[in-house]
Amino acid sequence: MTTQTVPRADEAGTPGRARPPRFSRLRRSGSGIALLFVAPYLLLFVVFRILPTIAGMLLSLAKYQITGIVEWRGLDNFQRLFSDSLFWNALRVTAVYTVIAVPLTLLVALVMAQLCARSIRGIRIYRGLYFLPVITSLVTTGVIWQWLYAEHGPLNALFGLIGVGPVPWLSSGAMVLPSLSLLSVWTRFGYDMLILLAGLLAIPKEYTEAAMIDGASAWQRFWRITVPQLKPALFFVVILELVQSFQVFDVIYVMTGGGPVRSSYSLVFFVYDQGFHYFDFGYASAAGVVLFAITLVVSLVQRRLFRED
Repeated sequence: MTTQTVPRADEAGTPGRARPPRFSRLRRSGSGIALLFVAPYLLLFVVFRILPTIAGMLLSLAKYQITGIVEWRGLDNFQRLFSDSLFWNALRVTAVYTVIAVPLTLLVALVMAQLCARSIRGIRIYRGLYFLPVITSLVTTGVIWQWLYAEHGPLNALFGLIGVGPVPWLSSGAMVLPSLSLLSVWTRFGYDMLILLAGLLAIPKEYTEAAMIDGASAWQRFWRITVPQLKPALFFVVILELVQSFQVFDVIYVMTGGGPVRSSYSLVFFVYDQGFHYFDFGYASAAGVVLFAITLVVSLVQRRLFRED
C-alpha cells in the first residue's frame, strides 16, 4: 500500500487557502477590533473638535454677522485684539488665577495621594469620597460655595468666632481670585489624586526598602525616589491643570460674573462676552485662537521641562 502526498491548495496553484489579506491579519492580531471600538470616538472627535477648530481659525480672519453675512478681514481682528486693554486684562487675570490654582491643586493632590496610598481599613471608601467633588456639577458647586463665601455665610461666621471678618471673599478685587482658586482645588484635586495614586502604587517597593536600609530619611526618599518615579504622572497632571485653568469659565460665570470691576474676568469669559453678548463672532474667534496658541506653547514648554534626561 502506497501513500500519496496531496499538495496543499496554494502549492498546487488552485484557489485554496491564500495568503491572508491585510485586514485579516489586523483582525487576528486584535488591532482591527481595537480600531473598530475607537472609530466612533475618532469620528466624534473630528466632528466636534477638529472641524470646529478649523472653522474657528477661519472665522477669526473674518467678520461674521448673526444674519450669516461673512466679510473677509484678514488679520484685522488680531490687530484689534492686541491693542484691546480688556483683552490684556483678561489675560492677566487668567495668568494670575493659573499661578495660584495650579500649584495649590497639585500640592493637595500629591499629599492626598500619599495618604491614600496607605493600606488601612476603608481606604477605598475614602478614595471615593475624595473623588466625589470631581463628578459634582460645577454650577451646583459654584452656588454652594457662593453661599459659603457670603457675608453672613458659614465661613465668615467661623472667622467671626475669633474676631476676624467679615472677609470679602468675592467682593474684593484682591480676594476674588484666591477664593476661586480654593474652589478649583476642591473640584479638581480628586482627579489628580487618582492619577498620582496610580503612579505611587506602580513604584516598586524594593526601591523604598533599599533606601530605608541605607538610612535615607522620609524626605530624601520622597525627593530621590518618589518624585523621579512620578515624573510621567506629574507631567500629565500639570498639563491637565494648566489647560483647565486657562479654560476656567463656569464658576466665574455663576459666582462673580467677571467682577468685581473685572477682577475675575478670565480669557474664556472674554471670548464668551464678545461672541454671545456683542455677537462679534470673528473677534471672539480671534481671542479663541490666541488662547489655543497660548495653551499649546505652555504645554510644549512643560513637556520640555519634564522630559527624561
